Amino acid sequence: MSSSDKHIFFDLDRTLWDFDENSKHALRQILDHYELVPLFGSFDRFHRAYEKQNARLWSAYGKGVLKKEILRYERFNATLRQFGRQDIDLAKDMGTMYVEVSPRQTRLFPMAKEVLLELRQMGYRLHIITNGFREVQFIKLDNCGLRDFFEVIVCSETVGKNKPALAIYKHALDSANCSSDKAMMVGDDFVADVSGALNAGLQAILFDPHQCSKHNYEHTAQSLSEIPFKASQLLRI
Repeated sequence: MSSSDKHIFFDLDRTLWDFDENSKHALRQILDHYELVPLFGSFDRFHRAYEKQNARLWSAYGKGVLKKEILRYERFNATLRQFGRQDIDLAKDMGTMYVEVSPRQTRLFPMAKEVLLELRQMGYRLHIITNGFREVQFIKLDNCGLRDFFEVIVCSETVGKNKPALAIYKHALDSANCSSDKAMMVGDDFVADVSGALNAGLQAILFDPHQCSKHNYEHTAQSLSEIPFKASQLLRI
């Protein structure tokens, strides 16, 4: 079986696109634009509070109990309230600006394009499975010059299920016209990307560049440059 029969699905945020650094850059622009640094005392104080609120609300969204339209502004609204500012209109404006500015940031993890090119040259067919919002994920891919590397791009809100649900992996496999035994997932989230993929019958690599995972998973990569070799081992030709 040739490598052209093999498929590699990538997560996008925190796997190829450096979500944390890109988000920080966007958030700094927002605080400067609305002159909010004095309210929070420093960007770092704001960012720590925002990250906690954002994680809490994303968890609710992932469970299907919060709509994305509310998530987009409530993470700012909750952070403003934490510092004594009651201003829902400001929170909504901040949410709108974030969605406009953040996906246009272009920082990728080191070697992202080089590794994708190498995998393509090796004959692997590449795809994306992401829990991110459809409209912003496509902006990210376009602005970073990644779009053309991928044949199938699956967003959870299109499917109606988030990773690690079996349904989104089945949808991705069907869309790529491949079977699970010929496919592999690469992502930074052990539950969503690794457990979800394994449960669907795919192989999986955990991307852990900061070595912060609590899971002692055998197939872990600290650098994207490790992916081609690991792929050749897991998807044996």
